[in-house]
Amino acid sequence: MLYPRENEARGLISLAGIWDFKLGDDAEPGERLTRPEAMEPIAVPASYNDQKDVPDYRNHYGFAYYAKKVKVPRMFAGQRLVLRIDAATHAAHVYVNGTRIASHKGGFLPFEVEVTDLMPAGSEAELLIAVDNRVNNGTLPIGNEDMAFFGSDNPGVPSVEAAKLWRRKQNLPAFDFFNYAGLNRPVRIYTTPLSYIEDLTIVPDIEGKNGRVRYEVALGGAQSGADVSVEVVDAAGETVAAASGAKGSLVIENARLWNPYPGEPYLYTMRVRYGEDVYEQTFGVRTVKVCGTKFLINGEPFYFKGFGKHEDSAFHGRGLDECLNVKDVNLIHWLHANSFRTSHYPYAEEMYELCDREGIVVIDETPAVGINAGGAKNPYEYPILEHHKDVLRDMIARDKNHPCVVMWSMGNEPDSEHFPEAAYDYWHGLYEYTHSLDPADRPVTFVCCQNNYERDLATRTMDVVCINRYYGWYNLSGDLDAACYAWNMELDFWEKQGKPVMVTEYGADAVAGIHECVPEMFSEEFQVEFYKRQNAGFDKRSFFIGEHVWNFADFGTIQGVMRVDGNKKGLFTRERRPKLAAHYFRQRWEKIDNFGYKK
Repeated sequence: MLYPRENEARGLISLAGIWDFKLGDDAEPGERLTRPEAMEPIAVPASYNDQKDVPDYRNHYGFAYYAKKVKVPRMFAGQRLVLRIDAATHAAHVYVNGTRIASHKGGFLPFEVEVTDLMPAGSEAELLIAVDNRVNNGTLPIGNEDMAFFGSDNPGVPSVEAAKLWRRKQNLPAFDFFNYAGLNRPVRIYTTPLSYIEDLTIVPDIEGKNGRVRYEVALGGAQSGADVSVEVVDAAGETVAAASGAKGSLVIENARLWNPYPGEPYLYTMRVRYGEDVYEQTFGVRTVKVCGTKFLINGEPFYFKGFGKHEDSAFHGRGLDECLNVKDVNLIHWLHANSFRTSHYPYAEEMYELCDREGIVVIDETPAVGINAGGAKNPYEYPILEHHKDVLRDMIARDKNHPCVVMWSMGNEPDSEHFPEAAYDYWHGLYEYTHSLDPADRPVTFVCCQNNYERDLATRTMDVVCINRYYGWYNLSGDLDAACYAWNMELDFWEKQGKPVMVTEYGADAVAGIHECVPEMFSEEFQVEFYKRQNAGFDKRSFFIGEHVWNFADFGTIQGVMRVDGNKKGLFTRERRPKLAAHYFRQRWEKIDNFGYKK
């Protein structure tokens, strides 16, 4: 799916700003919908949860309704008009003048619908969007449906059956981040000519000093009979290669490669023309490959330095905040980091474009988090497989041309231990499916939770073994000697598997401002000592290809005895103030080169 761009052939109407809003209930709206009464102002894009300080907004369960009057300029007459919603968490129905025109499931990827006849140029229409924030065993991410925390494990609390009679309905996420919801990303109308460029696929390769670029253009609308022409433009605006036809390849002589920061993340632009339509897409000449226990970018062994992140900030929630994106990328540079994982969902496209430009390597992850019933039952019996495939397909279709994306992560911390055969069938089937979707055939993985790794059959079959480990925090809590002993035992196991291995989460909560002479849990000093001891375990191992701290910054979660005003494992506070661990990693990562660190 092409990102909406305004140029000489295409127009763009941003619907960002203040919409009308009202919370609803869990009743499914029908094919017709009238504007709710007594609506309130809400900002779009942004989560709605923290825009009004009342429990109903913060803890809402069910549908919420957005309304906006939209005027379409007469200048767009003769153009095709498309309504595009970049993210509606977690499902949505869209109405124009009261009639449903589209529905979508999945809260972190865009969907669109043509509205040429419904919202013609020169007209005014009422746009209504009903957004459903509920999570359950059929959504991604997963939510709990059975209120299993009631009953025998909670003395003095009524049974599940009794609790259902008095306890209000609420989201019970099976994931450790707040369920921010609403229209979290832009809503836009864009235009194209009636015969238009529908999609563009760019697959770069390196041949000696040259770049070889395969491309394919998908066309839509009435066939115009016009030829497709393609040219590649360098950063100075000079044409360096050209071709004709909807499918083919180009050679860029003496190509400048896209390399991670602090190298040069050089970008070319592919300009495609078809009749009256034109579309431009930036790309980088670079290759990605797993070879033995090495992860190669442009043929050189790359070492991941970075973290898991979240789209999370005060007031906006999970809403797009481009100022914060720029701030975060600059902090990534300040840390001498080179990468992050989009834990635990695809991020807004604007962040990927910024990472392309700034040379930040990205592991792109689906929202398949929470596929874990704690061993109580088989989570692979949940009705999620087909939806999971849809999300993988849509994520790759959206992000396939970004040079920053070097690996697909199919999900985070599923149960791969208690039902090892079922887990293997599920994840290895998706592994093969994911490879079939990507024209560039990037490496594929999923991220393994702390488990009995000897029983786990699925993780070891991935292109890269990605493991989340909390020795010394959630288990062997505070005992760093025992934690390091267990960590080294596990590393001995992975060394025998012959795969590249990286840690995609490890960390300890540190409440900013708590300092101790003797490092103990929750102090900033313990967080630093935790990392020093863990890092020593894998620094000496050649098969270990990267370290992703959990987390870049503190982030919001639901309330509970495990969390004090959110998750405090960040190197930075939620306001982006550095803790001691940020300074520790800044010094450490400055000394670790992107390439050739593990000889």
